[in-house]
Order: sequence, then C-alpha cells, then structure tokens
Amino acid sequence: MYCVSVVVEKQFSCPMCALVCTDAFILQEHVELHLLEESPAEEAVLGATSSIEAASSSNSSGSVHLCSVVCGDCYSLQEHVELHLDYGTATSAVSPGSDLRLARRLQEEEKQRRKEQEAKREAEELKKLQRQFGVDGRGGYRKQMERTMEKAVSRGVMVPADFHNKRAEMMEALASGVDDGRTRTQGVLGALYVYYQREVRDCFHVWLSADTDHFCSSEGDKGWGCGYRNFQMLLSSLQRMEPYTTCLSEGSVPSIPRVQVLIEGAWREGLDPQGATHFNQRLQGTRAWIGATEIYALCTSLRVSARVLDFHQPTGPGDTHPRLFDWVKQYFSQTATRGARLPPWVVQTTQPPLYLQHQGHSRSIVGVEQKNGSLCLLLLNPGCSPGDVRKLLSQDGSTVSTAVRRMRKFTGNLKHRQYQVVAVDGVLSPEEKQTRVLNSRTLQAERIP
Repeated sequence: MYCVSVVVEKQFSCPMCALVCTDAFILQEHVELHLLEESPAEEAVLGATSSIEAASSSNSSGSVHLCSVVCGDCYSLQEHVELHLDYGTATSAVSPGSDLRLARRLQEEEKQRRKEQEAKREAEELKKLQRQFGVDGRGGYRKQMERTMEKAVSRGVMVPADFHNKRAEMMEALASGVDDGRTRTQGVLGALYVYYQREVRDCFHVWLSADTDHFCSSEGDKGWGCGYRNFQMLLSSLQRMEPYTTCLSEGSVPSIPRVQVLIEGAWREGLDPQGATHFNQRLQGTRAWIGATEIYALCTSLRVSARVLDFHQPTGPGDTHPRLFDWVKQYFSQTATRGARLPPWVVQTTQPPLYLQHQGHSRSIVGVEQKNGSLCLLLLNPGCSPGDVRKLLSQDGSTVSTAVRRMRKFTGNLKHRQYQVVAVDGVLSPEEKQTRVLNSRTLQAERIP
C-alpha cells in the first residue's frame, strides 16, 4: 500500500475585491494598489498595508497600524485586516473609500484614548503635588499633631491619659494664638558672640545678626513648617529692636496656625494677589508650604519694610553663588554696635537675620565668617532639634565648636539653582504700606545679577 501525498496550495483572498492570490507578497502588493488608487495621501491606510510586510515571514509578528493588535503570522494578520475592512464596508460593500473613514475613526479613537490617559496622569501628578505641599485636605497643624499622638498611643509610647492632657494643652495654646515655646531656644546669638570672642584669631572676621531665638519644627509641622519657623525667628529678633516695637507686639510670637491667619489677612488687604490665588486664598487647616513672597506679604501687612532678592542663577564655578555670599557680607558689615570697641574680628550688628529660601527648604542667616578672603554663612535650621541647638549654650568648648561647625555653610555647600532672600530694612508708614500693597499686584523680586 502506498501513501499518496497531496499538496494543497495555500490561497489568500483580497479583502477588497474577488481576486485570490497564492502568495502573501503578491497579496500585499495587490492591496497596496487598491489603497494607492483610493488616496496616496492617506497615511493611515498605507500604514495598515505596510504592516503586512513585517508579517510576511512565518517566524515574525505582524501588527495592524489601524489598531494595537499584534498577530503571530501573516494568515492571522490577513483575517484581522479583513475584519477591519468588512466593518468599514458593511454599509457600502462596493465602496473601498469606507476603509479610509474607518482609518480616520480609529485614529480619532486612539487620539481620544491618549487624551484620557494624559488627563489621568496629570490628575495623579496634581494629587501628588497636593500631598507634597500640604493642600490635599488632610488637615493642618492640629490634625497632624493629633495623628502623631494617636500613633504614639497605638504603639504604647504614650498612655491615653497623657494623650488627652497634651491634646487639651495644644488646644489651649492654639486658641490663644501664641506659640507655646516648646521648640524655642533663646540666647543663641549671645552664645555665638562669646564663642567667637574666645576662639577667633587674626585674619578671622565674624559679623553676627542681632539677638535671635531659634525655633524648630514640632510634630505638628514636621515636613512642611520651615517657612513659618523662620518667620518666628525673624520676629523674635525684630521684637527686641526699637524701630519695630511700634508695629509689633513685644515678646508674643504667634503660633503657626496664627501665622496662617495673618498671611490670609495680608491677602485680604490686597497683598500679592497672585500668591493668594495660588493657595486658593486659604492656608488655615492646611500643611501648605510658604516661601519668600508670603514672608514679604506678611511683613508688609505688619508695616515692616522688606525686600525680596532673587539670586536666580549660579554666579560661580560648580553651580555656586559667590554673589549671594558677598551680598550677605555687605548686609551684615554695613552697621556695627556691640563689639565696636573690641577687637574688630568679631562684631554683633543691629541687623535682623535674613530669611533664605531655596527649593524645598528655608533657613535663617544669622552671621557670616571671613577668613583669608573666603566667606562662610552661619545658618539656623528649623530642622535642627532643640537638643542640638542648645549645645551652643554649653560651657564645654568642644561641644560648642561641634555645634558651630554644623551651622557653617561654605560656597560649595549651597548649590541649588536659585536662592531667594528676604531682608528687613525698617518700618513703613501707613502711606508707604498702601503703596506697597498696590505695587504687590505684580510682585517682583530684585534679581541679582
């Protein structure tokens, strides 16, 4: 008995006419002729036919440019193309032009899908930014403090009785609008002055700001409160200085929620309307970060004259800012009182501290060192704990030296792209304040250089 082999020839039907081809390549060329006759400019249809070429080998994958389907062989691809074309010619079987309408429709659907994906991505990015900047509706200082204490109770670190006592104390302090002083360290500048008198040598010059207290972040503002804490530092200095006592309440430093109320009040007066719009006119009950323009608006509202200086680009090698350092030295060295009759290498000035802002954080500049022509800034950081700052008050010289080293920032330590400085320079009359309110409608910083 013999086995007879019967060779069955494969056939490929044209999806646009009655022609039957025995080869996939011939079918491809034939379909392209159909489409070229219809419209050479219709790239969508040409894309669909050209994709057949990539599927001509049985070992390759084919994709239809009219959609995202990928076929495993040219036969599956042929059937899929037929489905597209059958769908497009259902109402007019003899009109190949309906294929072009299908291509356009599929393109529009793809465009719409991409728009929806982009809108979803942007919404997710917005939520992420809202969480980052504390405007996601999760509450402000009080809520964060309560959640922190609740977590401490759940971990067994705090007993329920302490939770209720601390919560009551917090609510009382917030109702008064005055900072409770738990994160405040006094005597910092006096300790620095004593240290430099004892430690400095020839060719070493130091200029310090007027007396300033340090305020650090607490559990209620950790991660977002640096701008508020630096304002408290600035205010603690101004309240001690004669020109400012006429417009500031002496000794009373507002709490963070109270500072938020004051900034909202400044906005209602007409200060910085663009900034107010950015925050949707609201800071209370949020964990929103504030920056140099909010500090300027708040100072102006309190009739304190302030300037915003924008060191908008590096001015030295390696993305450094020597112009910033030179400006700070000029600011502190232009006046001197305490120490004027003592050796000239250490001077405590009557200048308030400077508010220093960069992307993601802010600090307070309370002095500058100069040694052999090189400058170094002295910064108080709200992120430092009271324990670390109080090492400056120690009687042990090595402990103080270690604390001072942490305050020092050389040009190589400040390499953000942009820095902004808020400098206070006097008291505003009611007329001057009103002028600045009007000018703040288009608030612009002084750009250096």
